[in-house]
Amino acid sequence: MSRRRETIAPARVSRYFDAFLELLLAERGASPNTVAAYRHDLEDAAVFLCGTNKSRKAALDDASTDDLRRYLKHLEGRGMAARTSARRLSTLRQFYRFLYADGLRADDPSAILESPRQGRSLPKILSEEDVGALLDAAAARDGPDGKRICALVELCYATGMRVTELVGLPLVAVQRDPEVLIVRGKGDKERMVPLSEPARRAVRDYLAVRDAFVPEGTTNPFLFAGRGGKHLTRQRFFQLLKGLAEKADLDPRRVSPHVLRHAFATHLLHHDADLRSVQQMLGHADISTTQIYTHVLDERMRKLVADHHPLASRANGN
Repeated sequence: MSRRRETIAPARVSRYFDAFLELLLAERGASPNTVAAYRHDLEDAAVFLCGTNKSRKAALDDASTDDLRRYLKHLEGRGMAARTSARRLSTLRQFYRFLYADGLRADDPSAILESPRQGRSLPKILSEEDVGALLDAAAARDGPDGKRICALVELCYATGMRVTELVGLPLVAVQRDPEVLIVRGKGDKERMVPLSEPARRAVRDYLAVRDAFVPEGTTNPFLFAGRGGKHLTRQRFFQLLKGLAEKADLDPRRVSPHVLRHAFATHLLHHDADLRSVQQMLGHADISTTQIYTHVLDERMRKLVADHHPLASRANGN
C-alpha cells in the first residue's frame, strides 16, 4: 500500500523557499523538472525536521548538522537507495550554500556531512572497433535513409551530444559547413564542439538528400526533419540505431545514442584528451560527472606504475 507524502505550505518549508527556487530558474537556467525535484526534496526534509512539533516554523532554515544527520538516517531507514539519498543531500547542500552566500545563515550545516556511500555504475561503452563497425554499416546504407543514419551516427560519436540536442539541431547550425558546432544544451546553455572531417562530410552528403524528408511545399527548421514540421524523434533515432547495430553484428541491447555519447568521452580520454576539455564538450556542469569515464584509464595507470615505478623492479626480483 502506497504511503501518501505529507505536504506543508512553502512558508513552512522555509522563509526563503521561493527565493531559492527562483534562483534556480533565473540564474542557473534549471529546467521546470529540475526545480520540481528540488521542491520535492526540500519539502520532504522540512516535513521530517518539523516532526511532531508542527508549531515550529522554518525548521529547515534553522536545522543543525545533527538534524540533517538524523534526516539522512531516516532516509536509510525508509530503505531509500544510496543514490537517491545522495541526491537529497545535494539539494540540501545547494540550499544552505544559498542561505550562507546571501547572509541568511551564519554557517552551512551541510558542509561537513558525508554523502551516503554508493556503488557507482560504470557507463556502458563500445570499443573503438565496435564504433567502427557501426559507422561502416551506416556508410554502406544506400539512398536518403542511409545518408541520414550516417550523419546521425557520425555526429553523435564525433560530438558526444545528448540525443535531444542531436535530433533538435537547427538546420542553420550546419548550413555553412562549420568546423565547430554550437550546441544548445541543458539550461539553454551553449557550448562549442569541434567537428571532425568525417562528420562534416556525412552532414554534407545528408544535406544533398534532406529534401526527401521534407514534404514538397513545406519547410522544416530542423536538420533532421520529422513529421509535421518537427524534428526526428529520439525514439525513432533509437529504433534506427538498433537496426544498424544488427547490420553491424553488434548486440542491439548494447547500442543507444547515450552509449555513443559514452564512447565519445571514453575514447577521447583513452587517447590522452584532458578531462576538462571533455567536460566542456559534454556540457557537464560538474567535472565529477565527467570523472566516471576515467575508469578506462585504470588499466593504463596500473601498467604505467608496474613498468616505470622504481620499486617495480624490486617487486619483480630484479
